[in-house]
Amino acid sequence: MTLSPLEPILIAHRFGPIHDELLALLRSLSPADWSAPTVAAGWTVHDMAAHLLDTDIRRLSMGRDKLTPPPPPHAIESPRDLVDFLDLLNAQWVTAARRISPRLLIDFHALVGPQLAAWLSSLDPFAKTGTGVAWAGETRSLVWFDTAREYTEKWMHQQQIRDAVSAPGLMDRVWLHPVLDTFVRGLPHCYRNVLAAEGTSISLRIEGDAGDDWTLVRAETWQLLHGVDPRARVTVHMDQETAWRIFTKGLDLSTARAQTRIEGDFALGEPVLSLIAIMANE
Repeated sequence: MTLSPLEPILIAHRFGPIHDELLALLRSLSPADWSAPTVAAGWTVHDMAAHLLDTDIRRLSMGRDKLTPPPPPHAIESPRDLVDFLDLLNAQWVTAARRISPRLLIDFHALVGPQLAAWLSSLDPFAKTGTGVAWAGETRSLVWFDTAREYTEKWMHQQQIRDAVSAPGLMDRVWLHPVLDTFVRGLPHCYRNVLAAEGTSISLRIEGDAGDDWTLVRAETWQLLHGVDPRARVTVHMDQETAWRIFTKGLDLSTARAQTRIEGDFALGEPVLSLIAIMANE
């Protein structure tokens, strides 16, 4: 495959369908399912559903309705400070939402989700946002990238609910490929401190219906392209299930190594396994 520039991920139109899938999933849950533990430590399915509602409400309130939220209790001076603050907000909401019945949570999702989908679809995807996708090293992102990041959150947390109750995942290409394509945009930032000669390339092949090929090329900085370079110094192979779990801290490093294949310069390829495309402390 010839290397080519990356295309924008225009995904706003998928928020309505993924919201419909979430509603159908939540309405199918038994009373016991709502108490099932998820991969998020201490969070049940009820907590995860409440968190998804919270992110919709916050996004609409601050983005569409221009609400100025209360300031954080401490100055945000580092990425760790930001993650700690977001963790605090998430915990406050989830704790309070435990007083909300599953029926009401579903009703609230039915009310808020379509509003978020409509608002995101109304935005100019090539305008600048006031914030950036931090895990990709951006301080101000284009709307399309920020929207794609939001989509990955919607997909990931719904998948975590599906895992918790053994429901089929949204693993078809139409659902998962945009998630993987968004996650890998964090690779240049992940490799920012990795030194290599100009022209060095690192290819990533994610296998499966939702998979694809990408290549990092070293110029003045690392640049990400679409496709695989047959002359790459290293090619990292993983399946789509492994990929999304690695990039969301769902696998530890030893398990990630066991479930991937690195052909070529192992030391140069291994940082791919440390890409974290969510807001989390390392």
